[in-house]
Amino acid sequence: MKHFIRALAALAASVTLLAAPASAQSDYPNKPIRVVVTFPPGGSTDVVMRMLVPRLTEKLGQQIVVDNRPGAGGNIGLAIVAKAPADGYTIGVGAAGGLSANVSLYPNMPFDPARDFKPVTMVAAIPFVIVGHPTLAARNQRELLALAKATPAKLSIGHGGNGTAMHLSAQLFSQMSGVQFVEVAYKGSGPAALDVLGGQVPLAVVDLPSALQQIKAGKLIAYAVTSPQRLPMLPDVPTVAEAGLPGYDSTGWFGVVAPAGTPPAVIARLNAEITAALNDNDIKTNMRNLGVEPAPGTPAEFEAYIKSETVKWGKVIKTSGMKLD
Repeated sequence: MKHFIRALAALAASVTLLAAPASAQSDYPNKPIRVVVTFPPGGSTDVVMRMLVPRLTEKLGQQIVVDNRPGAGGNIGLAIVAKAPADGYTIGVGAAGGLSANVSLYPNMPFDPARDFKPVTMVAAIPFVIVGHPTLAARNQRELLALAKATPAKLSIGHGGNGTAMHLSAQLFSQMSGVQFVEVAYKGSGPAALDVLGGQVPLAVVDLPSALQQIKAGKLIAYAVTSPQRLPMLPDVPTVAEAGLPGYDSTGWFGVVAPAGTPPAVIARLNAEITAALNDNDIKTNMRNLGVEPAPGTPAEFEAYIKSETVKWGKVIKTSGMKLD
């Protein structure tokens, strides 16, 4: 009888231990959630996430704290998330660099994107635009590439920083066109666009918010957009593929990830609430006014997309020979 009682007590203890995490999941969240954004305040990623915060706070019933941790192409912020407890109270917002390209760019990564994160959902797609100064002797992409081929390795093209999606877009443009440009790295899309506007650099790959008003004012030439479809805000500007490089597609993106091992129920709750917020008509309108397209999906879809982007950019980086410290 004593052995039976001991066995029963042990069974009861094990059931209690198993029930505790389930209970913790069922009342998630019961304290504030920290969202580590791997970009500085004021950028499109930061603005969009802060746009979602009031809706998420209301639906989750807890304070959402945005923690900006930019640097190293997203590695600094994502390293914090990778090392956080897998309980859903620290999540991260990463982009093409930190979640897909950096494994091919950096010889010493502080985390493994495929192993250390559980994708929650993609948040947005960010198309880029290739812009030039109006004094440049090229009115369209074909003329631009002809000019660049006539002056090999002399035409400069700016981008938003080494390892960024804009940098990779410039590399893909160069590789697919067979044209060698002189790349100029900036600390963000805005400074790159400003230097084209001022004539310090003739070309740049920038995000839409940095250049839209200047394009509409005729102060910048928009040669092509990098996305596979034309943009509603620039309906007359062709895609790079339409303008002569079939198959070209380079769209920036960012999404939410949680530490690996985060309970499926927590991932599902986060996915449901973020997706609902991204489908809100007012939020969608405000995002599109920024030049950002809402792109919610399932965790599985986001995971598959990250894998495909890792393969794609790995090939581009290997061909270019790029490496970053």
